[in-house]
Amino acid sequence: MELPEGCLANIIARTTPKDACRLSAVSKIFKSAAESDFVWCRFLPSDVVSLVSQSDSQSSFITHSTSKKSLYLALSDRPILINQGKMSFQLEKKSGKKCYMLAARDLTIIWGDTRTYWQWISLNESRIHRFSEVAQLIHVWWFEIRGVLSTIVLTPNTHYAAYLVFSLEDYNIGFENCPVEVSISMLGGEASTKNLILYPESDGVRRLPNLRGNPWLEIELGVFFVSGIEDEEVHIRVLETAGVLKRGLIIEGIEFRPKEDN
Repeated sequence: MELPEGCLANIIARTTPKDACRLSAVSKIFKSAAESDFVWCRFLPSDVVSLVSQSDSQSSFITHSTSKKSLYLALSDRPILINQGKMSFQLEKKSGKKCYMLAARDLTIIWGDTRTYWQWISLNESRIHRFSEVAQLIHVWWFEIRGVLSTIVLTPNTHYAAYLVFSLEDYNIGFENCPVEVSISMLGGEASTKNLILYPESDGVRRLPNLRGNPWLEIELGVFFVSGIEDEEVHIRVLETAGVLKRGLIIEGIEFRPKEDN
């Protein structure tokens, strides 16, 4: 005896997007239930309409998303810009949890608007996030970068990791053996601090950057837990004060995405 489609949809909606895709291959009735708007509406964030409405590309998403599943897949395949282009939003494909990236323009970069030290440029390579500008380091002896994100926008009951997304130009200097100090903290809480090496061919203090996609690298800055019980702020700081001349660093932003359990 087969279960009614509505009953199957209720069961599948309590699994994961990955499970739903697998179950759709079981039979026709499973496929119909697993691809229903009822199921995929449960996988989408409750505020998805508000998020999409903030994007300049909202009409494209709405026009081409003929179902909740297609909207989910669109939001997990490619980030959309929100907050006047200073932030990108995307769903983690396997879980539906929210991922955000603060563009360099949404960060506080000491001397960031002083052309002697930093300049703002447009790169085709940043089109994956479609940020109009990235920060290019001309030269400094020390630098400090800060970012702040309200945890209310993130998925509750989830461990998140913050990543610095950057690139090093061929002519970069000053990063080979100069660790940067990074810290992550909740407002009012104790900061977690560690030293990291940005230069990918160095031995590193803790770990080396991962290749994210040419030319971008990423390095994990820290991990924090979002309870969802109250709205908090997570504060990120990247500091380098060795007094060595540095140049050739490009900052795209800081990304926040769910941290896989080991």
